[in-house]
Amino acid sequence: MLTDIPILFVLLGLIAYNILAGADFGAGFWTLFAGGGQASVAETRAHARHTMGPVWEANHVWLIFVLVVCWTAYPVAYASIVSTLAVPLLIAAVGIIMRGTSYALSGQLTGARVQQIDERVFALSSILTPFAFGTVAGAIASGRVPVGNAAGDLMTSWLNPASIVIGLLAVANSSYLAAVYLAADAHRRGEQALAHDFRWRALGAGVVTGGLAMASLGIMYMDARPIWAGLTSGWGLVMLSASAVAGITTLFLVWNNRFGPARVAAAAAVAVIVMGWGVAQQPTFLPGLTVSQAAADRTTLVAVIVAIAIGAVILLP
Repeated sequence: MLTDIPILFVLLGLIAYNILAGADFGAGFWTLFAGGGQASVAETRAHARHTMGPVWEANHVWLIFVLVVCWTAYPVAYASIVSTLAVPLLIAAVGIIMRGTSYALSGQLTGARVQQIDERVFALSSILTPFAFGTVAGAIASGRVPVGNAAGDLMTSWLNPASIVIGLLAVANSSYLAAVYLAADAHRRGEQALAHDFRWRALGAGVVTGGLAMASLGIMYMDARPIWAGLTSGWGLVMLSASAVAGITTLFLVWNNRFGPARVAAAAAVAVIVMGWGVAQQPTFLPGLTVSQAAADRTTLVAVIVAIAIGAVILLP
């Protein structure tokens, strides 16, 4: 149906943002936990910044894409989400700003104390931002965003078991993606100490992420039964299983130092679970509101679809 096409674009945008921004945030995570390996703390932090440099902050274009498509194609749902979840969205926005400012100033600051503060701000905002976004996803998935302007509770809508575990999972997943990418880049450049360190970090983060994913299913069963039912049956179960297989495959590839294919498998694990969330929640957008009911008029939907198609033809090549 026409009303389902923009939500597919939203999911594709979320996949791109989770993969690119997730790895970017994860690089910041590893600057906070840079010690304890063969490479020095300075080498580890420099490697994280160097590897993520080409996509630094540019990946937020996917976040903007998601927001624009959502408010244009599904205005009622968008207004309900941003008003009820204003607090975590504000936290995420502040985190993005703090992170960008810290990164931009890192080469301009002098003095060990000031540089240390800058590193801490960069790292902590890299953790805070994906956590806040994860709580937003958890709030939507658990049905805590009712239809209407600020109709839900401003605090309990995102401070609840389902939202918190998804927030933690978002942080763990970011660190996992980043560790795989950083190991691959270090291996490609022949930096064996860094490759060794990030290989073990990727394995550890992968195990933690898998554990949190399993825990999140248990919490969803108790706290968000509808989305649990969607993820454990039909196409939702297929997507969930595929993500688990991709995650295990990633660990196997990292263990065997096959970092190139591991990057693809890690990204696939994220992509499939995001699509699984969309499938599991269909046809519901928010409680009492289906995707079809949330959609704008036909003229607006056609305009959105045509604009995205034209943009894709121009920009993707």
